[in-house]
Amino acid sequence: MAKNDGQIIIKKYANRRLYNTGTSTYVTLDDLAVMVKKGEDFTVQDAKSGEDITHSVLTQIIFEQESKTGNTLLPISFLRQLISYYGDQMQMVVPSYLEHSMKAFTEQQSQMREQITRAFGDTPLTKNLQMPMQLVEEQVRRNTEMFHKAMQMFSPFMNTPQAKEPARKAEARDIDELKEQLRALQTKLDNLG
Repeated sequence: MAKNDGQIIIKKYANRRLYNTGTSTYVTLDDLAVMVKKGEDFTVQDAKSGEDITHSVLTQIIFEQESKTGNTLLPISFLRQLISYYGDQMQMVVPSYLEHSMKAFTEQQSQMREQITRAFGDTPLTKNLQMPMQLVEEQVRRNTEMFHKAMQMFSPFMNTPQAKEPARKAEARDIDELKEQLRALQTKLDNLG
């Protein structure tokens, strides 16, 4: 494949078509999502100006994935919290925090999968989802605590009980949403059996 500094170049034209210069084929956002899942590194450039528009295209892929599947990864409370940081003094800290959190989550993902496999064994339909739920809840708690500690370093006002309460409520809602999703998954598994 033709690459630029080890990256695949995708050109986006005015008609919104995407062209993979490495394979000389037109691609879709779904194709780019598959490339991301495979770990393929690519850059999206505006075909006319040469401007790097990778960020906006990846954001568009997330938007489409969230609206297509019905299984959202981004809880409403998280989206509200994220939006509130735009223009805030914390805006500079959020990207590096999120990047660090996703890296840590990815590193722990294989361990979680092993534990889930051990919990389910050979007959996943008959097993209880309590263990995976605990793992997910614990990960959410750790990430939330880490985020709040980072925010407290930059904003002394977050240390007040009034500032902590909305965060606790948001964390509880996130955990409740995860529990509900896991219960729905368990119901689907039970119905398959």
